[in-house]
Amino acid sequence: MPELPDVEGFRRFFRAHALGKTVRSVSADPAILRGVTPAALGRALHGRRFEEPSRVGKWLTCWTDGPALLFHFGMTGSFVWSAADGGPERHRWDRLTLVLAEGGELRYRNMRKLGGVWLAHDQHEVDDILATLGPDAFAVTGSQFIKLLDHRRGGVKAALMDQSFIAGIGNILADDILWQARIHPKRRIQTLTSEERQRLSATIRSILRQAVESDDFMLLKRPRLGQVRGEPGAACPRCGTPLARTVTAGRTTYFCPRCQPDIP
Repeated sequence: MPELPDVEGFRRFFRAHALGKTVRSVSADPAILRGVTPAALGRALHGRRFEEPSRVGKWLTCWTDGPALLFHFGMTGSFVWSAADGGPERHRWDRLTLVLAEGGELRYRNMRKLGGVWLAHDQHEVDDILATLGPDAFAVTGSQFIKLLDHRRGGVKAALMDQSFIAGIGNILADDILWQARIHPKRRIQTLTSEERQRLSATIRSILRQAVESDDFMLLKRPRLGQVRGEPGAACPRCGTPLARTVTAGRTTYFCPRCQPDIP
């Protein structure tokens, strides 16, 4: 599932292909649209010029000189660019196609139809759509994160994946963060020491910075749980202990029982 680093990549992709360009026409699968019809979307965007896109957590907001498009990528969403001089043909999973007056098509492709596309006419409507989100995980400072933890109870992994607590971290990133920080995914937040809270905060910033700066976070040379996560017989990249598997907040979770002891 796309997480914060992936959506930041989509933001940069959209910017590279659509910034300053004008919408000539729009085609859309109504199943992927939220609160707007294909015809109304086309009327709202026709002749509009795209401005700087922004991201909060896993959400991408693509402003024009009028309304904005908001994208959520679900489990399988992505962007595809088709140049005017011979780009790829349209695919049955292309749920939204923006035909640009300057040439080329930017397509929102989503196999499973999860996620979706919203139209917002102004900043107020954008704020309403994003109202349930906590602060962006990449933008939040260390002191802000510590304060958020001070008002939170329950398991630490469940908190990290809760988009109303902090926006952008999903299942795979949460496992990697907790492994790097040597914290068991089911540790109760109230049992974390001050040192553990500081380490967790620093680890989030470090991992997200690496992920956002890397073309392919999965290929980073620095040891990562995600490099072996889910493989048969996988062992901890740090100590060699066989990884354990459990379910946390309804999601499959991997951790090292030696590096991440479950302290009551």
